[in-house]
Formats: sequence, C-alpha cells, structure tokens
Amino acid sequence: MTKQSNQPLPPKTCSVDRLVTIQEDVEKVLKGEKTATRRNGRYADIGEIMELQDKKFKIDNVYSQKLGELTDEDAIREGYESLEAYKEAILSIHPGMPWLPKMEVWVHEFSAVE
Repeated sequence: MTKQSNQPLPPKTCSVDRLVTIQEDVEKVLKGEKTATRRNGRYADIGEIMELQDKKFKIDNVYSQKLGELTDEDAIREGYESLEAYKEAILSIHPGMPWLPKMEVWVHEFSAVE
C-alpha cells in the first residue's frame, strides 16, 4: 500500500547519501530485497537519486508513519521476513530505544533506476 500526503514536506534533516549506510542493508537494496527505509528524520526528496556502489535508486515516495502502523508488508519492503524480525533488528541497532507505537518516522520508498 503506497501512502501519499498532500501536505508539503518539511525540510530535510540529513542527506540522501546517508539514507542506507549499514552494509547488510546496502546489500539488500542491491539485490532488490529492500525497497524502503525508515528514519527519524527526512533524508530525501521525492525524485532524488540515491547511489549505492555505482547503482542508482530513485526516491519514489516520502511520508511519515507511526511505528504502531507498521505491518508485515512494510517489514518485507524493509528487507525482513516479518514485522517482529524488523522490530528486533531496529532495537538491536539502537540499544535502549523503546518501540513506541505513537513515535513517527519518515518512510523513504525507492526503486532501481534502469
């Protein structure tokens, strides 16, 4: 399910080159197993190009989402087999961070540029 907001996006808080940095995630993107990533801030504009190992990916959509709204389908787009696996991975990357259902994150969806 693609979400889209008619609201203007706030300014970016980081740059697109910092969107996917963990090597395991980079490999998932390159294999087509990961087509979205969630961040606390907004790292890219729709239409912007992310480059990973000389391959280009276009940012197709950017929107905010509450952690409590995530589904297994969202986790699969993140490169995990289930929401529970995604949640475990995120909490292991951020020790001590609680999983707060009302916490909003920025979803960045992307696709390979042929």
